[in-house]
Amino acid sequence: MRTPLAVPAIAAFLASASVPIYIHLPRYAAELGIGLGTIGTILLALRALDFVQDPFLGRMIDRFPNKRPMFAMLAFLGMGLGFLIAFVLQPDVFGLVLGLALVFTAYSLGTILFYGQGAEVVGTQGQAAHLQFAGRREMGALVGIVLAAIAPGLLGASFGTLQGYVIFGLLLAIAAVVIWRLSRAFWVPITVENTEEVTAGQTWRALKHPRVVQLLMIAMFNALPVAVTSTLFLFFVEDRLQLPDLAGLFLVLFFLTAGISAPFWSKLASRFGARQVLVFAMCLAIAAFVGAYALPVGAAWRFGLISALSGAALGADMVILPAVFATALLKERVPTGIAFGLWSFSAKISLALSAAIVLPILQGAGFTPAGPNTPEALRSLNLLYAVFPCALKVLALILVARLPDEQGEAVVFTFN
Repeated sequence: MRTPLAVPAIAAFLASASVPIYIHLPRYAAELGIGLGTIGTILLALRALDFVQDPFLGRMIDRFPNKRPMFAMLAFLGMGLGFLIAFVLQPDVFGLVLGLALVFTAYSLGTILFYGQGAEVVGTQGQAAHLQFAGRREMGALVGIVLAAIAPGLLGASFGTLQGYVIFGLLLAIAAVVIWRLSRAFWVPITVENTEEVTAGQTWRALKHPRVVQLLMIAMFNALPVAVTSTLFLFFVEDRLQLPDLAGLFLVLFFLTAGISAPFWSKLASRFGARQVLVFAMCLAIAAFVGAYALPVGAAWRFGLISALSGAALGADMVILPAVFATALLKERVPTGIAFGLWSFSAKISLALSAAIVLPILQGAGFTPAGPNTPEALRSLNLLYAVFPCALKVLALILVARLPDEQGEAVVFTFN
């Protein structure tokens, strides 16, 4: 597999362990007899593990740059084994925790390695080159998200819900081996001329640069709204809008528009500036959240439009922020492994926090998935799905508006 094709293929597989897991895990846990509060606690505990391991994995990648092909093998095969345990074996709570821990650990290793490798491969060609690379990468990631998001539903409709998850896990395990074998040319070892100098720079002090810290904060706050809506998406469509048969279509529309919009956001950011374009996209996302709150039951075409707008806004987030971060790392000479370790953790902790916060609240409000629900329970679902993410997005917008320009000067965004 040629390197340009390897990039979207790797991204597509890694993405199968991100948002789709949070979309399906609450429903899957309910099928296994595990409560919403329990699964929220499990996800938060696994993210606590990431707090320790993600920086460690990043530092390990930086410390042994010639071992990147081996790390890639461990990441792909570890994810494949984790999918087998979590989905194919239909485990109890302990087995599910074990399988998810393996999936998320291998996913962390693969994602940190992949983003760091991309930053090193593109090198100092400039922010435009990083945006172009990010466009290919995130387009592949969104294809993977779409496939992994809709596959359990399609398989479940044909073979039954639990059997659908068995086939889903088996397909992902096979994909892990196939894509790793076909993409080995991408994982070339990074040549380091002065290993002593590089390892001395792999410390937490290298991450204290104000721009790096600012971008890490943005990564977490900006990911929280998508994390909340991803966690509650199936509940909102099936129980709030009462459109269960259209859930898969809405998911496809959401991620398809994100993928299609990604290269356009990349070009716009290169022409008008990353900060300006990102602020516009975030305002688009806020408008979509507000629109979702006011929807009546059965509003199919209107929620489809909101899904498309939200997806387009997500495309900007996925392309622009990592490219700006990679450019900042290279400019400030920050080791990419440990930096993207923290970047990966910032994105993933948002998913866990959202599950740990909104699922117990929803359960406390008396909400029952696919069951009879009181108006109060549905009102709580509506507030958590639409209003809460809107407030979080506003906080992220304030941080993005204070990003420095390309000359490193803090500039407040204005609409002129």
